[in-house]
Amino acid sequence: MNQQTNNNQENTPQTSSGSGGVTYFAAQETVYAKAISGRFRTFKWGAMIVCLAIYYLSPFLRWARPGDIPDQAILIDLPSRRAYFFMIEIWPQEVYYITGILIFAAVTLFFITSLLGRVWCGYFCFQTVWTDLYMLVERMVQGDRNARMKLDKSGFSFERIWKKTVTHICWLLIGLVTAGAFVFYFNDAPTLIQDIINFQVSTTVLAFVGGLTISTYIMAGFAREQVCTYMCPYARFQSAMFDDETLIIGYDETRGEPRGKLKAASAEQLGDCIDCSLCVQVCPTGIDIRNGLQIQCIACGLCVDACDSVMEKINRPLGLVRYDTEKNLELRSQGHNPKLHLLRPRTIYYTILLSVVGLVMLASLLLRPVLEINAIHDRNPLFVRLSDGSIRNGYEIKILNKTHDEKSYKLSVEGLEGAVLSLQGADGSTIDDLKVGPDTIGHFRIFISVDKKHAKGQDIEFKIVDNATGNESEVDSVFMVKTGN
Repeated sequence: MNQQTNNNQENTPQTSSGSGGVTYFAAQETVYAKAISGRFRTFKWGAMIVCLAIYYLSPFLRWARPGDIPDQAILIDLPSRRAYFFMIEIWPQEVYYITGILIFAAVTLFFITSLLGRVWCGYFCFQTVWTDLYMLVERMVQGDRNARMKLDKSGFSFERIWKKTVTHICWLLIGLVTAGAFVFYFNDAPTLIQDIINFQVSTTVLAFVGGLTISTYIMAGFAREQVCTYMCPYARFQSAMFDDETLIIGYDETRGEPRGKLKAASAEQLGDCIDCSLCVQVCPTGIDIRNGLQIQCIACGLCVDACDSVMEKINRPLGLVRYDTEKNLELRSQGHNPKLHLLRPRTIYYTILLSVVGLVMLASLLLRPVLEINAIHDRNPLFVRLSDGSIRNGYEIKILNKTHDEKSYKLSVEGLEGAVLSLQGADGSTIDDLKVGPDTIGHFRIFISVDKKHAKGQDIEFKIVDNATGNESEVDSVFMVKTGN
């Protein structure tokens, strides 16, 4: 599907007034979106409330964990290098789970887009949600569209100063609360709140809160539709996920054209569109949906509510502007009554891909080991010849105990005849009883000694066994000797 881009200011040189010169960049016009009521506006309010509630309240959900582990259900604990999501605990070496989540989220977005167009952008995108919230504050303080336009043209009047001041203070407060909630995901929320009350917040936390407050204030208060049009890459490549049966917001030209004023002398020959421009006035990105699908359209449905409200007043059928597909619009213009087809090759492919990624992630989580071992061979020296002629190699052994109980492990080495293992500097542990605390990594200094006649460079395998459960893990390594020895 080819998208129509009707933003003439973006592609056509504009003549600057007064100077007679030519400029290739027109000033960005402020979008004064008018308030509207209707089913899609109601759904947007509901989506905004749900999204904000999830975002602001999730850090305060509790999930009981043993020991000193924070009881926060959703937490990215950077000092401990752990990520917690209810019963799921992700270690640093399991970053591939993050990759899997991102892939799953991307494919889900592609799947939804192929079916319903940019509904994510219109209802659930964080930019849309916070922009809606900021615009609500703006309307409550400054008034609706006409009142805001008049206020901005009133110069430095007292009314403008106090209303703008109150608006920006509210915006900054929302940005501050938003930034604080984000930081809670990286700190135990009740503890951080107590630190804030006692003025014991670290400079790192303050820097993040300050930066996120300003970014929220700028993006939702000023950038708004420019983020969707110019900054978000999704607007540019969304057409690759569309086909002629993707549900989009469209204007029924067959019904609406030729458009004209309702009281015009030739009204009987006109279409249903009375050219009131209400669909343009309510659009948060300031486009005219009657010009066709455009990259600025976020499929929020407010133009549908606006047009339906007008059609009700003039006793015309609803749906002049509606969610529909390009194919259906074309078929209806030919007198047919088509249906929406959800099962198409594109959606089937995305469903299969989502199922594969989801099953792989689920299987990986269910089968993830609770015990791992890593072995790092000494690099300098690679080996040591002892006084009795035997060869000794040193290793740093790391045992990952992912359970919430202290464990005892037995270490052995396979593939090396006559190997003698010894442990250095581990309080209370032996080769047959390596103690590792709950949810921690045990570090052990291990030496392998082999008499001269059996010493040769070869691959070996370290193996640990849980003394209580019999659970085991292995890791490959090497035993080094001097070449030709």
